[in-house]
Amino acid sequence: MNFLENISLTFKQGNSVIKLIYINVSVFILLKLVIILLLLFNISGSFILSYLAIPADLSQLLYRVWTPITYMFLHEGFMHIFFNMLTLFWFGKIFLMFYSEKQLVGLYLLGGLVAALFYVAAFNLFPYYSPIFHQSLLLGASGSIMAIIVATAFCSPNMEMQLMFIGGVKLKYIALVAILTSFFGITSSNGGGELAHLGGALAGYLFVVSLRQGKDLTRGLNYILDAINNIFRPRKLKVKRNKNRSKAPMTDAEFNVNKARTIAEIDKILDKIKTSGYESLSVEEKKRLFEQGNKN
Repeated sequence: MNFLENISLTFKQGNSVIKLIYINVSVFILLKLVIILLLLFNISGSFILSYLAIPADLSQLLYRVWTPITYMFLHEGFMHIFFNMLTLFWFGKIFLMFYSEKQLVGLYLLGGLVAALFYVAAFNLFPYYSPIFHQSLLLGASGSIMAIIVATAFCSPNMEMQLMFIGGVKLKYIALVAILTSFFGITSSNGGGELAHLGGALAGYLFVVSLRQGKDLTRGLNYILDAINNIFRPRKLKVKRNKNRSKAPMTDAEFNVNKARTIAEIDKILDKIKTSGYESLSVEEKKRLFEQGNKN
């Protein structure tokens, strides 16, 4: 098995955490390859991100309606994607201890969408962001991952995670620190990203609260994903038997074997009548005897 086949097999057999990581890494590598190839011809590939990342400017967003989805699979640098995927791996595994794989994918998308809404709404409402409003772009899976972190922490707040140099820390404290860090950073140079984190955190909280009330917020998104998946899934061929078509005629050998088997069955039934009487026959045996009598 070669390298590509091994990757393909791992993707197919992996859970939703592995699949999301593979998709993010694949998009990252593909974009980097395209940008490098363009640079060889002295063409800057930075314009590609502007068409896939989500703009704060609504006039631009109206012409890039796909960006609320594509942005959550984009990463600009290696450290950006490395820490995001590492966090997704850690908390995704814990999330799957309590929820389904479909719910993980659904919350990833839901968290990303609410994060995008927070980012766009804040940049259009608060004058503080006016100087960077028109050139601001949002990209990365952080908002989606934040939703998974918060949902996991609310589900099992006292579960501990072992952190390097710190030791065991309860999930509720990890989520709290992440939320406070994002809140205090909304006026920083990465204010848009921090706002997206807060949106993702809200999505994770609402997911758990709604689920406890019997409503799954990811159901609608998963219904759409299933419908899309069914479109591209190869359909199985169905063979329908024609009831009007007569069976192929038996050969002489088959006819003789079948006749001998029938005679043996009838003889066995007749012997039973002789020894125990007609009433000792089962319903199936009476039916078999009746059918044979009609044939004769």
